Amino acid sequence: MISNSLLKKSQSLIALFLLMVVLSVVSDKFLTTGNLWNVLRQISVNLCLSIGMTLVILTAGIDLSVGAILGLSGAICAGLLKFGLAFPVLDLWVGFTVLGATLAAILVGTSLGFFNGWVITRFSVPPFVATLSMLTIARGLSFLYTQGQPISDLGTDFEQIGAAWLLGVPVPVWISAFLILVFVVITNRTSLGRFIYAIGGNEKAALVSGIPIKQVKWLVYALSGAMAAIGGVLVTSRLNSAQPNAGMNYELDSIAAIVIGGTSLSGGQGSIKGTIIGAILIGVLNNGLVLLNVSPFWQQVVKGLVILLAVIVDKMNQKSN
Repeated sequence: MISNSLLKKSQSLIALFLLMVVLSVVSDKFLTTGNLWNVLRQISVNLCLSIGMTLVILTAGIDLSVGAILGLSGAICAGLLKFGLAFPVLDLWVGFTVLGATLAAILVGTSLGFFNGWVITRFSVPPFVATLSMLTIARGLSFLYTQGQPISDLGTDFEQIGAAWLLGVPVPVWISAFLILVFVVITNRTSLGRFIYAIGGNEKAALVSGIPIKQVKWLVYALSGAMAAIGGVLVTSRLNSAQPNAGMNYELDSIAAIVIGGTSLSGGQGSIKGTIIGAILIGVLNNGLVLLNVSPFWQQVVKGLVILLAVIVDKMNQKSN
């Protein structure tokens, strides 16, 4: 007999299995090797966002700015590769390698995420408001930086990050797998991971216990920004172009993956492993809707309903505990 606790923990995995069964029946293209690799490649970006966002939500926060930070970081990476950095006053121009431009983009994302955490802790601004403001700021900066035009033709070396294969597996999948390993270790094996769960479970008790709450939140939001920037590099590389509106609504897929994976929006409960299952489920759902030629507008409706259903299930589980 399956216990209720085991059933609750397996809800997202069961939902994923059932969804894959249904899609394999209604579409003969779903279970093809090419399509499955394509799904994993697309999931890689959402995994980057969702892993960082999971840390934030575990502290009972939220980060609505990840999609906009992704777009801005990708644009900066592309701009530095394409045009370099000019200092007219010094009559100086600095060119960037692929590694240099990538690190610069990650630095930008990390800085914006850190700023989110600083505003939240320094001025007691609700995370929803602070990150919503950053969403608007980063999106505006992205359009200003690109002047509303895509930055394309970034070179074959940069394109390999998002398009190349290594040992029969797409490079983005390797990157996301490495990041998963790193953050599973962080959440399960380090004091930072214990601090994150403690803050989300009961912030007042964590403060009394001597946990440096402000510093932990700074780091968590900074990591969320860094992961969004990595996602931006992957998207830009895959397209070999930076679009000023890249990452639009990506935060919705990220939140959906996290909640479906069993992480509570109230904080303190959840795991990176659950987020991985949630991200795969959202990726499979997106892919299935495309294969079935469902209108993009209806796709938004379906994903919205999925998020709502996941939150309702989360609240019901909390009441039953």
